[in-house]
Amino acid sequence: MALLHSKFPATMNPRDRPSDPLSRLRFALETMPGSRKYVFTPATRAEILSELYDAFWAQYAHMFLPLSNSSLPMHATLSQVQAELAFAGAGAEHPVVPGRPCGHIFTKGESCFRCKDCAFDESCVLCGHCFRASNHDNHNVSFFIAQQSGGCCDCGDPEAWRRCLQCPHHPMLDDQEQLLHASQNTSDATPRVLPRSVAESEIHHVPNYPFRASCPLELRESMARTIAYALDFLLDTLDYSPDEPSIPTNEADLRLQPSADPMQKDQYCIVLWNDDKHSFDEVIQLLCDTTNRERAEAANLAHIIDESGREIVDMNTNAARLLEIAQIISKIELGVTVRRAYDTFREQVSMVIIEWLVDLTRSRLGTDTLVIREVIAAELLSPRRRESNIYGSGPQIPDLSSDLPNPCRIDWLFLYHTRLWKKPRMCLKEMYASILTLSHTHKIAVGSHFASVYHRVIDAYLLVDREAETSIKYFALQLFTVPSVASHIVRHHDLVTRLLNIIINFFTNQIVEKRILSGSTPSTDAGELDVESFPFKSKRFMPVFSDLRYLCHNQPVQQLIARNVSFVHQFSKVCQLFMCVHPNKRAATSHVEYETDAWISVFNVTLSLSRVIKVYGEAFSWANPSQLMNAITTIVREILAVCTLNNDKLDKDKFSAPTFHTVDFGDVEYTIIQFDVLEGWVSFHHSLHWLLAELLKHVDILSEESLMQIGIASMRDLFMHISTEPMILTMIDFPLRVLSMVAQIRSGLWVRNGFPIRGQLLHYRDFMLRELCYDQDLFILQTSLIILDPNTVFVSILDRFGLLQFFGGAVVHPVYEGAQFSSMVEEVLYVIITLLTEKASASKMPLAAAVRREIIHALAPGPCSYTDLVKRVAERMVDDVCFEHVLAEVAHFRAPESMSDTGTYELRDDLYADVNPFYYHYSRNRREEVEGVLRAWLKKKTGVTDPVVVPKLIGIDHGPFSILPSLLESEVLLQVMFYAIYNILVLTESAGTTPPSSEAILDQAFHLIMLALVERASVFSHLCAIKAFEDSKNLIDVICSMEHNEHFKPYAARINWILGEITKFVPGDVKSRRKVVNVPQPGEDAESIRKRAAKARQEAIMAQMKAQQASFAVNFEDEDDDEEDMDVAPEEHFSYGSCIVCQEDLNDSQPFGMLGFVQPSRLLRQQPDNHSSYLNELMVMPSSLDRPSQPRNSTTFPPAKSSAFEDITQFPPNFDGFPTLHTRFGLHTSMCGHMMHLECFSTYNMSIRQRHRAHMMRNHPENIMRKEYICPLCKSLGNIILPVSRPSTMPSSNAPFPDWIRAAGISILKSKPDPVMDSLQFRNGTGEFVFWSAQDPNYMSHSRRPEAAEMYKMLDSLMSVSKVVSQQTRHLRDRPEPEAGERGVGIYLPEEVIGYTIASIEVAARGVRGSGGTIADGLSETQQRMIRSLLGCLGMLARVELEAKPDGGRESMKQAIIKRLLPEWSRTALTPFSYPLLLRDPLTVLIETAAVAPEMLQHVLILCYYACLARTIIGVVFMLNKARSYIGIQPVARSHIDLFGDVRMFFMSVVRHSPIFEHTSTLVLETFGEGRIEKLLYVFTLPFLRRAAILCRSVLPSAFPAPSSASPQDNEHKRLLSFLGIPPLSDLPNQDTLQNALSGWCAHYGHSHAASQLHCAVILDYPAVYRMARLPVVLDNLFNGRDKVMRCFHCNTVPIDAAICLICGVTCCMLSNCCMDIDSSGRGECNMHTRDCGGAIGVYFVVKRCSVLYLYANNGSFGQSPYLDVHGEVDISMRRGKRQYIHWPRWEEIRKTWLNHGIPTTIARKLESTVDNGGWETL
Repeated sequence: MALLHSKFPATMNPRDRPSDPLSRLRFALETMPGSRKYVFTPATRAEILSELYDAFWAQYAHMFLPLSNSSLPMHATLSQVQAELAFAGAGAEHPVVPGRPCGHIFTKGESCFRCKDCAFDESCVLCGHCFRASNHDNHNVSFFIAQQSGGCCDCGDPEAWRRCLQCPHHPMLDDQEQLLHASQNTSDATPRVLPRSVAESEIHHVPNYPFRASCPLELRESMARTIAYALDFLLDTLDYSPDEPSIPTNEADLRLQPSADPMQKDQYCIVLWNDDKHSFDEVIQLLCDTTNRERAEAANLAHIIDESGREIVDMNTNAARLLEIAQIISKIELGVTVRRAYDTFREQVSMVIIEWLVDLTRSRLGTDTLVIREVIAAELLSPRRRESNIYGSGPQIPDLSSDLPNPCRIDWLFLYHTRLWKKPRMCLKEMYASILTLSHTHKIAVGSHFASVYHRVIDAYLLVDREAETSIKYFALQLFTVPSVASHIVRHHDLVTRLLNIIINFFTNQIVEKRILSGSTPSTDAGELDVESFPFKSKRFMPVFSDLRYLCHNQPVQQLIARNVSFVHQFSKVCQLFMCVHPNKRAATSHVEYETDAWISVFNVTLSLSRVIKVYGEAFSWANPSQLMNAITTIVREILAVCTLNNDKLDKDKFSAPTFHTVDFGDVEYTIIQFDVLEGWVSFHHSLHWLLAELLKHVDILSEESLMQIGIASMRDLFMHISTEPMILTMIDFPLRVLSMVAQIRSGLWVRNGFPIRGQLLHYRDFMLRELCYDQDLFILQTSLIILDPNTVFVSILDRFGLLQFFGGAVVHPVYEGAQFSSMVEEVLYVIITLLTEKASASKMPLAAAVRREIIHALAPGPCSYTDLVKRVAERMVDDVCFEHVLAEVAHFRAPESMSDTGTYELRDDLYADVNPFYYHYSRNRREEVEGVLRAWLKKKTGVTDPVVVPKLIGIDHGPFSILPSLLESEVLLQVMFYAIYNILVLTESAGTTPPSSEAILDQAFHLIMLALVERASVFSHLCAIKAFEDSKNLIDVICSMEHNEHFKPYAARINWILGEITKFVPGDVKSRRKVVNVPQPGEDAESIRKRAAKARQEAIMAQMKAQQASFAVNFEDEDDDEEDMDVAPEEHFSYGSCIVCQEDLNDSQPFGMLGFVQPSRLLRQQPDNHSSYLNELMVMPSSLDRPSQPRNSTTFPPAKSSAFEDITQFPPNFDGFPTLHTRFGLHTSMCGHMMHLECFSTYNMSIRQRHRAHMMRNHPENIMRKEYICPLCKSLGNIILPVSRPSTMPSSNAPFPDWIRAAGISILKSKPDPVMDSLQFRNGTGEFVFWSAQDPNYMSHSRRPEAAEMYKMLDSLMSVSKVVSQQTRHLRDRPEPEAGERGVGIYLPEEVIGYTIASIEVAARGVRGSGGTIADGLSETQQRMIRSLLGCLGMLARVELEAKPDGGRESMKQAIIKRLLPEWSRTALTPFSYPLLLRDPLTVLIETAAVAPEMLQHVLILCYYACLARTIIGVVFMLNKARSYIGIQPVARSHIDLFGDVRMFFMSVVRHSPIFEHTSTLVLETFGEGRIEKLLYVFTLPFLRRAAILCRSVLPSAFPAPSSASPQDNEHKRLLSFLGIPPLSDLPNQDTLQNALSGWCAHYGHSHAASQLHCAVILDYPAVYRMARLPVVLDNLFNGRDKVMRCFHCNTVPIDAAICLICGVTCCMLSNCCMDIDSSGRGECNMHTRDCGGAIGVYFVVKRCSVLYLYANNGSFGQSPYLDVHGEVDISMRRGKRQYIHWPRWEEIRKTWLNHGIPTTIARKLESTVDNGGWETL
């Protein structure tokens, strides 16, 4: 019992609850686990919160809440309530306090901005609010989405920015700047060995804060005591938590686990931990299997685990069973723990405490937002107070006494971070971030505590942590990048040394019990590196190097490094560790047995290290000569210790001590190192050399004047002080071996070493990485030229490359064969040219100049995109601030124009003068390319036909390297030039052709000669003349003998230039050797004639190819190019081309058809009657839809107004998408225009079936069940084949309209009643024909005439598809239809297939410039054929039904249609037309006419137009009656009197037949006025005219030719009336027959309305241009206010991966488990929404991936994003993070694809090009 007594003092009897709030809290937390039976519920959380708040504010609650409610509602947190009640300014914008940083903490998914031009480094970020308030025009801004919460906005922090941001919300104080500089200029103090953290007592109140609230001392104490107790409770709990999930092996071990439970009760919990490896489905299935849960409950658990990081999955007393479950779960490597329920319960309480603490950091005391955070900070920085001695020691509690004599709470929290799980980790990070922003001293204090436990944090991160991405290690980024903090922790905590030790001990595997040993042990000095060991394979070491880099990048730390030799000494130990790691030896005879990929991890490590080397080297720009000399001395001695094998770093089995040998070259003896790269071991990694190279780049400090100060004459003198010539030769030999090995690998001598050697070479020489390694090695060699005798260095190079004999005249080699030999010569010349001419490091070129030079050379070969450009430039340059500005200076940006275009950069023309074709980053091919470009440029500029590219001066004016040009006088170099040319001449003579690589070698040799003549003309010319080599020839001899050699014609111009230059100095020598050859004139003529003939031949071939391409393009023309004007007059003989399968002619001998695709569609929109914004849109609509609407979107890119901020919370709801409720269902038909024989078609379909059987697992582009196929030529999707019908040539009746009506009436009177015909019309009196319905039961039962059977097969293809769709979509159609089983049931083909298709074609053409006079002229031939084919099918259906009648029933159908139209027939009792005509779509009647009686089309058209006018009036009344008020609707003056005449009179005459309706209508007319009514009448009847024009042109092209009379400036309505021959409404008083018809129709409608036996509303189609949802111009504006705008209606959350439906603007959760529909086989929300919105198709903008998602049926694919970044490129998933702007042509393309029903084909084409098994993973 002793234990219990110590825990609960006697006073704490559960019966007498203590009165003081803190004791109450203590009592509650201690007794809770037992009293709650270890079950943690939301009520438990609420109780804990309430106790915490009560203890926190004691009796002062009124200071935190408005007086009316001084207690918090259950479950609520203080900051939420304060914000909701706007207490003391909470929830509003923070008041401006000069000198206070922003400190806004980012939440997950929020947008953050970086401005490279303003920020000190990449860790400085701005929140959207501050970014938009400050000016960043023309800056390099990137934007990204916070992946987790915890980071904060740095606005207002003087240490984060290069210049003042001028943010109005966070102005800086003037004295802040000075404070800052004071902190940075630190003394050169040596870092302390004993760390000392900043104590709480050293931190004062935050000064200058004007919003302080008076805080009673008592309150301050109660706040402090409560927070202290809460923190201690948290730490006491975590003392017992495990560091990583593991399971005890048996029950005994389980019981022995450390536990805080005083009762040691045997109640246990299983806790499952989150990770990134396992999918939801795996975890859900596992939970269902192991814990017998329902799937829904398991899914819920899985979500909690994903969100929080862990969750209890089972609790009971049966320990054995729990262990068994845990074992099963851990089998698949899921993290799982089994612990006492008491401890788990306390951990859950701790989670609430952490939430509560974070909530306090967001809360305020009155107007004071700082005081609570100050109290929290003070308690965090104080030591723990342990309740009793029960805590404080135990195996699981780390012993900190060795590191920290007096650890504070924050130290323990940092250490225990790994014991926590995802959610509390995030919360703690947020709490720390909120304390950092309190004041500068707080920042330093937290930094100093973090530094003191940093090595423990790294241990946990590298070796223990399951969830690395939430590790506290990443907190280092927020601290180490702050100069003052970095300076403090480096000086007071010696952090750099500790970091270096961690790296050494980690890689030498000094790891014991999951701890990296600290300090240097004797074993580490000779530590062996095993590249196959765990540390190298671990990917986590990268951030440790980054931390080191961040620390050393700060200016105060840089100064320390430069002035303190110990830093370099320690760092050289780390570099030494990786010297010559992972060496390679050439496999000469047989291929290596086993290709390992260890090289990858080695390169990862050494590249990370070399980035630190760069930073370390840069630090020495602060050094004085003696400090730099000390550093160089240290490094050189380290290198020599390794290279001479004095220390045990190198493997003695592979490396031997250097030996020397003597060689003769020319007439001189040289003593050089003996080493054969073909035989020995060579490593790519020489980190000490790289460090030395960085130090030697400070040529300003190493100049003679500067070195004089320390009594040293020159750089050579400096090195001679350190060492001797042979030693330095040894030192430079290691980089030289690498260069030689690289040359040999590139020449193909190492092929038997397999892929790893190629991989290493690619990394070592890669454009982006080469400056970290390859360029460093080159620079070491370049330096050796000025330290040692250059001739010795050149001879060493030739020896190492194995080419001494070649340059002595030998043209064969024992190992190198043919091409390899020439390639090696080429490589060595490349190295020599680079060493002589590369001046970036040698002259310490400023970074901006280096970047400029690099960009110019990257763009010289030709224009390229930004991505390609960046790949050609070193990453350090791309990351620099100046990169984009330099790019803008030297290049022109060409913005992308078309859909598939990307932006490109093109070098400014005048800058080609700066291009050097022998630039050392060029490969040989690139160099030749650039040389070609330069010649062309010079030719254009100077007019010389064969210009010479003369090398520029090397241009190193001062510093130790200014002597480089004098090396061109070296005799060794002269010999190299001589034999490079001479040997090629010899080889050419012996073989009769030039040897391989000869062009490259000669190019290089001539470049060297020309360079020597530019730099050292006189000396070099004399040398050439004097120095003789083989056969006593000198260089001039060799060059002269080439001058007229046929083989070397391309060099004539250069040779001429060289000899010309030499002649200036030694004219006699040249003249005596130069041959003079006279070229006869006529020869030249013959030559030019030949050239002309060749050119003519070439042009003929090109023309032929162009013609072929053009014909191919025509065949490929998409069915939907409405803009194509393909109005070809019908030819007399109809040829339809050839069948695309068998290539034979299509004619009447064999049946053939056109391939088409029928798809269900919900594209067509109806005018919404409840939104005034849609009405307003109609008021301002242009009067013509075939003239492009005013380009709403500019064509410039990035868009002109892109800097203006668009607030998406002000957009209309759902991104201004069109409401799904107001769409109309139908079937849309499209055709690709290709034709096939029917027989070929069935064969082709069989082959598709076979392919499906052969590839069962493939996700095929077409679905056989839906009868789909893919057009073999254009890959369009199809499912029907239709007979081709020719345009009707029947003359249309020319009788005037009144005569025609009279004649029609008489013919009806004459004819007998036709009961058969009557029975074939709908019983409900609409006058539609039953045999034109998709599900008509009689269709299949007709006996077919065998001769036409083929035709019916094609008709079947249409009918079967329509029937299937019709059966599934009855609920989407609102037409009155007969009951199932009766005749006439289903989709009505004339209306819902043909009418719908014509309407869709018309809608897609809106706002598109017509190519002729009307929309009809814009129709393609394919579209006209398609409409005729569909009408032909209707005709066939009618013939089948009425074949008994003499003329196939044409006459009786014609009469039935006329009866339907003429009101006197509609009303008599004999006929079945009880349904008012005005409730039918007049276009359908027109289509019925076109199908059976095209000759009367023109007259029926007039009737239909007037029916349409009357119908529109009724529709407008219904619509405006709902709108009621005209407020907010623009007034419109009348402007179409010529078309409509007296609108009021017409309006009243339509509505006067029903008293109720007339009353409503009069109100509407009075409210809205004639002008608005006229405008509506105009816009609603225009689509009918456009659709009629499409129909008439397709059916009777001869009767409706292209209009010649209508003037193009007339409005479209007027042009169409004249094209269609319809009298305008203003002419109605003169048209008696029309008046009769109209009054009849209106009366019929009026009486029906009065009797209201029918649903009489008329719903009009939406007449404006169809738009998609509206996205902001700049993508990042989408994230501002996303919680208001991008909410998923289904789960009411802001989706992690949002997809915005571009049709209706609704936001869906993509790829997420929350909105998945389990019933329909786990479909995601996008698929579910598609069913309700687009029907079969969906088009979404996927925000995070930045791409468009297309869906059709069960397939989908991603399309190009409509957004492009500043450089005109797509940025998928925002990886590059540049701001993105909408690109209107792409946006328009997406809209077109949707409008033209092209989505199914887009997806099918994408699937057709890939072979995969479908599903999300493959999209």
